[in-house]
Amino acid sequence: MQIPSMGLGTFRLKEQEVITAVSSGLELGYRHIDTAQIYDNEAEVGRALAESGVPRGEVFLTTKIWTEHLAPGRLIPSLEASLAKLQTEQADLTLIHWPAPRDEIPVAVYMEQLAEARARGLTRHIGVSNFTVRHLQAAIDAVGADAILTNQVELHPLFRNEPIVEFCRTRGIRVTAYMPLAYGKVLEEPVLQAIGAAHGVSPASVALAWLLQEGHIAIPASTRRSHLQANLDAAGLRLSEAELARVRAIATNQRLVSPDFGPAWD
Repeated sequence: MQIPSMGLGTFRLKEQEVITAVSSGLELGYRHIDTAQIYDNEAEVGRALAESGVPRGEVFLTTKIWTEHLAPGRLIPSLEASLAKLQTEQADLTLIHWPAPRDEIPVAVYMEQLAEARARGLTRHIGVSNFTVRHLQAAIDAVGADAILTNQVELHPLFRNEPIVEFCRTRGIRVTAYMPLAYGKVLEEPVLQAIGAAHGVSPASVALAWLLQEGHIAIPASTRRSHLQANLDAAGLRLSEAELARVRAIATNQRLVSPDFGPAWD
């Protein structure tokens, strides 16, 4: 099963909220669910999946290893704990959520553990998240570019993250866009509003369609069924080359996610 280009993100969704979102998403046709250890909602995601009636083999399930589990001997046990919460024997994709803070642990140490997890059958694919070009190169040196399915990063029309996108493109690594709607800021963008009006859709749909037509994967999060449906429908929206160019031109390159423990960005 290939990774679906449109997924359902679960960042900041907790308890019944995430159960409802995942359940509704699966009912509407989502087959790509994204969670993480630090989200503290893996058990609820697992419950929603188990109760959905959708066969496990039809859902592409991603989780991410938190930084406290990157040291030698810690990654695989943490993934096994995540799988127990998710009520599954195997993830479809497991990512390193962030490079080790201050690079106190070499990239090779945790990438090799992640590759071992895949060899043991705990995950079908492996990848990374929030990796800079430098970290990506170290990961490639450790496990090979072919082993890295995706780099999940902040990416939306207001922030194109071009150095990372271009590096990944030349190495055959897919880019997954988290926060693809920029915390809702895309709704206020006049160019996206105008293009959306021409197609009878929201600016959010235009932003998602742009990402998909650029060849990226998008994982917007929402708790509203109507928004979940609209996001899913965006996969069917086709923008013209002129419209794609107009969207590319609006980038302000203002990053919205940059925690203290994060790397020095490109």
